[in-house]
Amino acid sequence: MRVITQHQLGGPEVLTIVDAPEPRPLPTEVLVRVRAIGLNPLEARLRAGEFPLMGPPPFVLGWDISGVVEDAPQTWRFRPGDEVFGMPLFPRAANAYAEVVAAPALHLARKPASLSYVEAAALPIVGLTAWQALVDLAGVAEGDRVLVHGGGGGVGHVAIQLAKALGAHVITTAGAGKRAFVEGFGADEVIDYTAVDFTRAVRDVDVVLDTIGGDTAERSLAVLRPGGHLVTAVAEDDPGLAARYEAAGMRFSGVAVDPDPVGLRGLVALVEQGRLRVHVQETFPFARVADAHRLLDGGHLRGKLVLTL
Repeated sequence: MRVITQHQLGGPEVLTIVDAPEPRPLPTEVLVRVRAIGLNPLEARLRAGEFPLMGPPPFVLGWDISGVVEDAPQTWRFRPGDEVFGMPLFPRAANAYAEVVAAPALHLARKPASLSYVEAAALPIVGLTAWQALVDLAGVAEGDRVLVHGGGGGVGHVAIQLAKALGAHVITTAGAGKRAFVEGFGADEVIDYTAVDFTRAVRDVDVVLDTIGGDTAERSLAVLRPGGHLVTAVAEDDPGLAARYEAAGMRFSGVAVDPDPVGLRGLVALVEQGRLRVHVQETFPFARVADAHRLLDGGHLRGKLVLTL
């Protein structure tokens, strides 16, 4: 099979396609013939060596996959021919930039018929991040006011839809060029962060979801109601920030996404109800992974990028 690997840290040019033996599934695992691979900004940072989650090269990036079960020797969950998608093993290496992946059956779900392989591969990491932030940690409920920072991004555009499905009033920050985009996913209010300071534009928010980083999480303290809750996907390991929120009588949570069959099934249910869709800005053939990573490096994406096989 073909695998995308890298033998050194650096720019997109370090990504190389090589031949490798197919993996063998362990008990409770399945072998998936991959049809599409979702790309995430985290993978560009790992490729460049910004932090050592993967250890030193060589390694194979990737987690988001969709495809067809080819072998399921010791699990009752799937059979050969089943169409599946998921985010296996995160944050351990899943070696998903490959034509074939061995994955724990528990980390996969059946692909909804209404989702293409491309759309299904785009959903797991961003969908589960939003689910674990808004459902599991924040417990968003009917009538809550939710502020999603970065509503035009991968996590952001899914989080808008999930918060709406939970009955919330959704406010989001996005550039002027993305206003129509985020309104199309259900945002009730849009704050153009390039022209307006969000701390002056909104008050009495129940839940803030931070997908941006920098000083966004700290500044969000000013917009929360008493007892409000910040969930951050980018500053989860900042004890000083957590202490400031606690001292102000607010709740602080960091979400580090992990494989979650319950959340994955919840996302599938919303897709099947027509209440959730994932936007793919562009697809690239497997051989053009370097071009896809150049676009990842540029940031400011609308939704997701996906490799196709």
